[in-house]
Amino acid sequence: MGVHPGEGRLIAQSQATPPAPSLQQLQQKIGIHFRDPGLLLEAVTHSSFANESPHVSPRDNERLEYLGDAVLQLITAEYLYKHHPGAAEGELTQTRSAMVNTNTLAQLAEQLELGSYLYLGKGIAKGGGRSLKSLLANAFEAVLGAVFLDAGYDAAYHYYLNRYRALESPAKDENFKGRLQQVAQERFGATPFYDSEGAKVGTHREYTSVVFAGADPLGTGHGASKQEAEQDAARAALQSLVGSSETGQAKPPKTPRPRTRRAPRTPRATARAEPEPDGSPAMAEVIQLPEPAAQPEPEPEPEVVHREPRSRQFGEPLE
Repeated sequence: MGVHPGEGRLIAQSQATPPAPSLQQLQQKIGIHFRDPGLLLEAVTHSSFANESPHVSPRDNERLEYLGDAVLQLITAEYLYKHHPGAAEGELTQTRSAMVNTNTLAQLAEQLELGSYLYLGKGIAKGGGRSLKSLLANAFEAVLGAVFLDAGYDAAYHYYLNRYRALESPAKDENFKGRLQQVAQERFGATPFYDSEGAKVGTHREYTSVVFAGADPLGTGHGASKQEAEQDAARAALQSLVGSSETGQAKPPKTPRPRTRRAPRTPRATARAEPEPDGSPAMAEVIQLPEPAAQPEPEPEPEVVHREPRSRQFGEPLE
């Protein structure tokens, strides 16, 4: 894997321009001396810079990012298969997702101070693009793809894992993709796959991803990077398949309505309207209901006459 037979001559011919001093420093941090420095230049070139300064770096890093993403999936799958022999498929999937999510890759890029070596357009550079997690994660994958092409799979394998092992605590995120894979395998017996593509929106790039488990789409997502768009698509698919319990979105609690004391009822007035002679509707005449009649005073209770008790003979009825 890596450089295929017959490509060495092409690589040697592309070394006409020596790398810039900043790229030489980056090579030292990576620990790999590139035979083709143009690959490293391409890996750190954002599309905004390639559009503004094509004479400096005419190609952006999106193709290398695509390649690096695929290589990263293979590296993590091989590593987990070898070092976790007792883990089930679902557990392996969740662990791999944590190893390749945007937050983790951004941490690995920060280890290399990769943001300071990026070629960015003026607008993105002023807007804090060098510390943007999605941009750093994409650049790390692009550099991984460049290492794979220039030095081979083994070099890419150690380039990634040596830095991942150095993390104090690998970052974790929502991992919607891992949960969706478990649900899709249980329900459909299939592994979900993603169809992602990017489009330029104004001065930045936006990605759209559609996830499938067979012929029918399960969900669609959007994001500033391909990883974010795929996570959003997986979240939408989980929402439609299993509801909010798997997506971690709790339903808002119900707010009790304040109870108000009802006012006592008042007797209603009846209205009778008769037409005027000219045909126009007449004003309603309000007829007041009569006042309720006064209740008569209660009559005095009769005086109780006490009689002397007497004995009752057997069979005599009770009084």
